[in-house]
Amino acid sequence: MYDFTIIGGGIVGLSTAYSLIKKYPAAKIAVIEKEKSWASHQTGRNSGVIHSGVYYKPGSLKAKLAKQGAASMVEFCKEHGVDHEVCGKVLVATDNEEIPRMEKLHQNAHKNGLNVTKLNREELLEIEPHVNGIAGLKVSTTGIVDYKQVTETLARLVEEAGVDLLLGTKVMNIDESSREVFIDTDKKTIMSRFLINCAGLHSDRLVKMAKIQTDVKIVPFRGEYFTLTEEKRHLVKGLIYPIPNPDFPFLGVHLTRMIDGSIHAGPNAVLSFKREGYHKTAFHLKDTLDTISFPGFWRMAGSNLQEGMKEMVRSFHKQTFVKSLQRLVPEIQVDDVVPTHAGVRAQAMLRDGRLVDDFYIIPGRKSIHVCNAPSPAATASLEIGKEIVHRIPPQDHLKATDDLKPSLVTN
Repeated sequence: MYDFTIIGGGIVGLSTAYSLIKKYPAAKIAVIEKEKSWASHQTGRNSGVIHSGVYYKPGSLKAKLAKQGAASMVEFCKEHGVDHEVCGKVLVATDNEEIPRMEKLHQNAHKNGLNVTKLNREELLEIEPHVNGIAGLKVSTTGIVDYKQVTETLARLVEEAGVDLLLGTKVMNIDESSREVFIDTDKKTIMSRFLINCAGLHSDRLVKMAKIQTDVKIVPFRGEYFTLTEEKRHLVKGLIYPIPNPDFPFLGVHLTRMIDGSIHAGPNAVLSFKREGYHKTAFHLKDTLDTISFPGFWRMAGSNLQEGMKEMVRSFHKQTFVKSLQRLVPEIQVDDVVPTHAGVRAQAMLRDGRLVDDFYIIPGRKSIHVCNAPSPAATASLEIGKEIVHRIPPQDHLKATDDLKPSLVTN
């Protein structure tokens, strides 16, 4: 009998285990992961950015936890020797039509308590000499890190504290009663007093296994990246982002210096026909039927058809993708970029077609289910872990400490 069992070995799942051992040092905890290594999916395939919280709706969990999470992540990296750098980033307005959107973004950042500086063209060029912009914003608290290294560090710390780490173990069914949860895996049945679902791309399926009614469906979007050739890395000093289109749910193609010095370009965002589909031709019948049979998908597709088609064209036509980069850095040419890894974003969608914009956490009788944790979840992961533990009902059989104090208290 475990006190807590966490499903999902990404950064959110292991951050939750890390928070649990701080609040309940004597608890018996297990983390279940179907892959043979940690951070195999969203965590290990993102752009490695420590986000500041510029974009998110004031008062939302994303806004609050991203700001606090950026500070927590930097502190954690310093304490445990994880490679990172707080290098800042610029958001670039390339024409006059983007100036009003830039102003709104600046106001949003101010509401979120962030120190974001306006830049004129000359100031922008001092930071990024090769950028094409008439104005911009400087976000000084943005950083870069290897989130896979963070996750592996968390795994080591929780294992040293006595947590059982069950790699290569796939969950087949969940039976949740009023007293405990039985978790059937492909190896054995696990009994737990409480279950925490951090399964990312498969989180909605675990909710269904637990017989919880919800109108949320995970729809996978593949983010495809290129990397600049070594000879052209000098064109990008740090992180260069566009002013995002508020009518489209993704940030747009950007340029990011990684912690190893490489420069990643992307991602474009296209519907994936497989939840773990990291290649253009990846296809899984059940995953595809799950998406296209969901009423919300067609409502979302209809309202975003034009932008979605642009993303598809960029996916299959390298020259068009490079044109998007040239809006930010005109000197980049087709031969300067080569394909690199792709990631898949687990995006929660409602039946009416709306994409869930905030982190979304569903309570069960003896469980909690994290059903929407896309970017900036990696940045905010340590704070999300605290928030999840804060939402778990008091465990009378365990002695709690005061070591874990959530950065905020939510309703």
